[in-house]
Amino acid sequence: MPGEHIPFDLIAGFGNPGSEYANTRHNAGFWYVDQLADQLGARFTGDKRFFSQVASAQVAGRKLLLVKPMNYMNNSGQGLAAVARFFKIDSSRILVAHDELDIPPGHIRLKNSGGHGGHNGLRDSVAKLGNGDFWRLRIGIGHPGHKSAVAGYVLKRASAADQRLIDESIELALRESMTIIDGDINVATKALHSHKP
Repeated sequence: MPGEHIPFDLIAGFGNPGSEYANTRHNAGFWYVDQLADQLGARFTGDKRFFSQVASAQVAGRKLLLVKPMNYMNNSGQGLAAVARFFKIDSSRILVAHDELDIPPGHIRLKNSGGHGGHNGLRDSVAKLGNGDFWRLRIGIGHPGHKSAVAGYVLKRASAADQRLIDESIELALRESMTIIDGDINVATKALHSHKP
């Protein structure tokens, strides 16, 4: 809605744990929250209660949780929902950063609620949270061109040119991080969506 201003209490990044997946396209959400944690001076630690790595930061006098589910992408919702339930965080105050096939590299988009669009991490999150009312930071990775090629595509490294564009889009989101965290959606959306790589 116009003028919407709801601060986020939880920002999750989706990816797959393990060094073999660290630099693959599917881990774009991890790349974003790792760099956001660095920017905020927060450190991730494993928490078995939440099937996740969790970091906590103080932003403008309030607590912000950063979450990296460690159950692999298809079960990302388990960790996200466990943290949200424990800390009593409403879905509308959650932002999930994830790779997005339907957006080209270099572009990044904010979206509020909706379905999963075929993304297994979002699919599991909608199921585990019981709704799709959370926000998404959609990091464009491009599409391989055919549905049958998607599984292999997301689990491989991007080309050098595409990786540079993805990194630039994440850097843009990091520059706007305070606006995003504060929930100034109109300003953040304008900044992210008007970017031309």
